[in-house]
Amino acid sequence: MFMPEQVDNERSDADRGMTALERAAECSERGVTDRPLVLAQAGDLASLSSGDIRPLLDRVMMGAYPDLGLDSLLATGVLDVLLPEVQAMVGFGDGEWRHKDVWKHTKQVVSQATAQLEVRWAALFHDIGKVRTRSISPSGEVHFFGHAEVGARMFDKMERRRSLFRADEALSSEIRFLVLHHLRASQYDGSWTDSAVRRFARDMGPHLEDLMCLSRADITTKRPEKKRRGIAMIDELAGRITALAAEDAKQPPLPTGVGTAIMEAFGLAPSRKLGDLKRALEAAVDAGEVAPHQESAYYVQYLAENAERFGL
Repeated sequence: MFMPEQVDNERSDADRGMTALERAAECSERGVTDRPLVLAQAGDLASLSSGDIRPLLDRVMMGAYPDLGLDSLLATGVLDVLLPEVQAMVGFGDGEWRHKDVWKHTKQVVSQATAQLEVRWAALFHDIGKVRTRSISPSGEVHFFGHAEVGARMFDKMERRRSLFRADEALSSEIRFLVLHHLRASQYDGSWTDSAVRRFARDMGPHLEDLMCLSRADITTKRPEKKRRGIAMIDELAGRITALAAEDAKQPPLPTGVGTAIMEAFGLAPSRKLGDLKRALEAAVDAGEVAPHQESAYYVQYLAENAERFGL
């Protein structure tokens, strides 16, 4: 049975946790705060629901000075209690192993990211997997192989523990997607074929624009020329995606009449099989196996040469 003083203590604990969160939100929004530094303990946040916590964390993420808000969460102990996966990045790097400090890099990425909730949250989590994947080669090179995949799994585990995004499944899904794929655009070097660019755009689907925003924000080098080149590469990729989409909208990859040509060549009637063959040809175009916008005979010959593969 709870006694009145126990209820008061719980309220006091919750108030202390809310004060720490509100202080961080104000730091992010204003750059400074008049609130004193109040240290929060695990118990101070245990009685708060995700509905209490998320709006304040969203304010931290969306403020004009999110790096200061994140520093406030760190200083008050909130970060360690709510997001230990993020807190683990503090001080990780910029020392013995001579790679960039992951916490400083993360704060810069969040600050540089466009002020969209999905992108800012993904920026916060995009490198959490580095803490668990660092390896040192015999030559002394530092690697983080698979950190995007590990980071996505860590996000899943964090969400099961805290359920911060339970009320917004679409937001949670996109954050995870962006963490998992945050390296994809930066792998572009100008040598990709049109088919590879189309495939990338198709794989990113509705998250394409947010991923490109995150990729630009992820460039934090202090060397101006290197930063310029990195952003130029991403802009070039975006331009190619737009140009190819416009081209594809004007002219489908397969010619008019290819279905009739297939039916005549292989003795098929209008059927589901014919539709499957046309979709298989479109997939082959996307994969770069065959060229788009050719004569029907070109595609009929391709099917004939791969008859067993296509069940002909």
